[in-house]
Amino acid sequence: MTNDKEVLRTTAPRGWREATEAALYGPQGFYRRPEGPAGHFRTSVHASPLYAGAVARLLTRLDTALGRPHEMAFVDMGAGRGELTAAVLAALPPDVAARVRAYAVERAERPADLDPRIEWRSTPPAGVTGLLFANEWLDNVPVDVVEVAADGVPRRMLVDEEGTETPGDPVAGPDAEWLARWWPLDAEPGLRAEIGRPRDEAWAAATATLTRGLAVAVDYAHTRDTRPPFGTLTGFREGRETAPVPDGSRDITAHVALDACAADGAALLTQRAALGALGVSGGRPPLTLASTDPTAYVRALMRAGEAAELTAPGGLGDFGWLLQPVDVALSALLVDVADHEEQ
Repeated sequence: MTNDKEVLRTTAPRGWREATEAALYGPQGFYRRPEGPAGHFRTSVHASPLYAGAVARLLTRLDTALGRPHEMAFVDMGAGRGELTAAVLAALPPDVAARVRAYAVERAERPADLDPRIEWRSTPPAGVTGLLFANEWLDNVPVDVVEVAADGVPRRMLVDEEGTETPGDPVAGPDAEWLARWWPLDAEPGLRAEIGRPRDEAWAAATATLTRGLAVAVDYAHTRDTRPPFGTLTGFREGRETAPVPDGSRDITAHVALDACAADGAALLTQRAALGALGVSGGRPPLTLASTDPTAYVRALMRAGEAAELTAPGGLGDFGWLLQPVDVALSALLVDVADHEEQ
């Protein structure tokens, strides 16, 4: 039987973007494995149903802001096995759910047990009105990695199927322009960056499918003034962070320069602020409830613990939310955001 490394083996090292594309999405790639992403790492979607509830609340507010159209789209980008799509449908008020058309966008095959109301697609539908939501999608759009060589020149790094890197040609053209604008590197040897241009283009293409509505990207993120000096490229397998070896056995990911993706009118928030504005709070229930209704108190305590995980500083709460409105006012969707930003 042919193993993953034999399938993915190349005759020469290649850039990280090409190597990651094959390792994640090739015929034997990581995202085509039967266990799905949830078998290897835990996202906000898997952490608590409160997350899907918050997304459903955002979709409901958007529905109102758009004047309750005849049909509302919910487009789940990088849908995994459709977990978020199904949970959002279940959390919607019946009158909204009746008008929502749900799309799960993923390059893997459709799961056999997926809710039949969900349309499975490899690309997002065009010309729709509604909410496009990308939870940890952009970090898996492959990018090239550059490193400042001994001569002080940023060079594209090449990698083989064992994960061994060698320096390639100097960065030039549009990629060099992107680096100069969004991730400028000093001439100090060893400094690294990930060229986020493919993600900017992927996000622009995704948001362009909306006629009216809101596009949201949620991800590990950094901005121009907080770029990490040695990049963020890493791997995940079976719940553990590991070396980013492009052999198809693990996820390969890098944090997203969300500020570079943002277009005019967009807002950048922390997950803590966004979820707080959508009603997710980690505050403990009042102790008086324990004596008047112990069962309700236990349930409320569990919800508070889950909310605390979703909004925790240094953890999921520090994720970035990029909100890109299309012919709709953001103020109608996230109320009192400032009240939650520092909590």
